[in-house]
Amino acid sequence: MKILILKPSSLGDVIHALPVLRLIKQARPQSQIYWWLESSLVPLLEGDPDLTGVIPFHRKRWSNPRYWNEAWRSIQDIRAQKFDWVIDLQSLLRSGVLAWLANGDFTIGLDDPREGAGAFYDVVVPRPSYFTHAADWYLSVLPFLGVPVHRNFDWLPARSDAVKQVQRHPQMNGGDWVCLQPGARWMNKRWPVEHFVELVRLGSKRNPNLNFAILGGHADADLGRAIAAASPSRCVDLTGKTTLHEMVEWLRISRCLVTNDTGPMHVAAALDKPVIALFGPTEPRRTGPYRQLANVTRLDLPCIPCMKSTCSWKDPLACLTGISPVRILNKLESVLAFAACQSPPPS
Repeated sequence: MKILILKPSSLGDVIHALPVLRLIKQARPQSQIYWWLESSLVPLLEGDPDLTGVIPFHRKRWSNPRYWNEAWRSIQDIRAQKFDWVIDLQSLLRSGVLAWLANGDFTIGLDDPREGAGAFYDVVVPRPSYFTHAADWYLSVLPFLGVPVHRNFDWLPARSDAVKQVQRHPQMNGGDWVCLQPGARWMNKRWPVEHFVELVRLGSKRNPNLNFAILGGHADADLGRAIAAASPSRCVDLTGKTTLHEMVEWLRISRCLVTNDTGPMHVAAALDKPVIALFGPTEPRRTGPYRQLANVTRLDLPCIPCMKSTCSWKDPLACLTGISPVRILNKLESVLAFAACQSPPPS
């Protein structure tokens, strides 16, 4: 059996969709599964043990008429695969059209009304409720395919090269590593960098075993430098300096992640790492850290959640500026103390 999963972006959404891959492969171990993926995220899934291949989607190139021949050749290659199942977990117009053009024997997708993609599917899967988490909505396609849903799978298997690279880092030592994620695509999803700085400054004073790894891409480099300067001996600025797999492994060795609502938050949750998530405009019940709603911090303001990428509240960004570093540090210390109680005693 040959299966195509359509979930090109974003990082968090791809992480949410991975259990669908894992459970299909468990139920049908002989199946050949391919994933249609935004080209910038291809390194995340290349070499995945459950995938036969990754089909890159060049979003920026394919929006340019100069590259439409390239896009059409890719579609022809997909059709030539003669897929038995096409599973569209993106469910927007472009993925719905591709699902239809793939010409699989059976096509299933989510009932997302934004762009009418459901017209291209044989079966449309509704969201059980407005507040159903994205990961659970994706999993809800599996009963239609006769695939059992359970939790017995490895969400993000370790990649040995990335593990070795992290272990060789010159600042790797003992103590407790806490990851920080100060960036986010929407500016109004960012806890102020000054608050991250104060969190590091206070945390370094109150806990001599605390170290901070600052995650992010090249665009977050200024944030990383500002935060690391608060306690240079305790901080590793990784902004723009890790591969996707190395970012995963930094989260795997960490005790906790303090983060805005952005992709690495979902990676940490998939790794079953405690996540202290700072939420403003978005709805954590739908897209928060999976199965960690209790670790979400947000204020009780009448504008929350606005679900907008720009703030129009009378006190701009009050939903995040009003969350104090002391509050987050106290929560971090509670999370670390609880995790220490759950850890098995040394042998």
